[in-house]
Amino acid sequence: MQLDHSFSVPVPRAEAWCLFQDIGGIAPCMPGAVLDELDGDSLTGRIKVKVGAVQMSYRGQGTVERDEAAQRVVLDLSGSETRGAGTAAATVVASLTEENGHTRVRVLTDLDLTGRPAQFGRGILVEVGERLIQQFASNLETYLRERPAPTTTTPTPPAAAGAAPATPASAPEPEALDLGAALWPSLARRAKIPGLMAATAVLTALAVRAVLRKPHPDVPPHAP
Repeated sequence: MQLDHSFSVPVPRAEAWCLFQDIGGIAPCMPGAVLDELDGDSLTGRIKVKVGAVQMSYRGQGTVERDEAAQRVVLDLSGSETRGAGTAAATVVASLTEENGHTRVRVLTDLDLTGRPAQFGRGILVEVGERLIQQFASNLETYLRERPAPTTTTPTPPAAAGAAPATPASAPEPEALDLGAALWPSLARRAKIPGLMAATAVLTALAVRAVLRKPHPDVPPHAP
């Protein structure tokens, strides 16, 4: 399944590129996710989501590939449910372009799901993905406002940045990402047309029934 989303980062592209090299720094901006370990270009982590009373937890791993000339970051991710048979695999390509002093990030995702999440159609997953991307962008903007001011020292090369101290294995459990709020508008909208049709049919039937039962003014009622 191919998904295509985009968002804006309120910094120039050169600064945004450096920001996206700090995977450990921006990982907490992803709703429902925890980065357990970052070793060079390899990472492991967890994500927890829930829809109503149903909760799903995934544990997985991935690799990061950077192309500075093309201003592109590629993530190859795969994981499986910790309590279930569902699996998830994704190749995520994030491309950065300059846009009026800000940075436009286009995110192309090739997603493969099995298990319970695969029951949702593509349309719903696209809308859920859009909401998650926008929430990530909002968290990223907050992170940019609250982080310490950058120093004037020479930036650390990406390869060395990836070799930063690994995230402790005792990272806290991720707070479950509630997809119910994201799914409900889509489900409600899809139910709206059939719902209106059903309501119209019922009202029409009631109106016809009322007309048929009402005596016509020009026709006297039958004598007993």
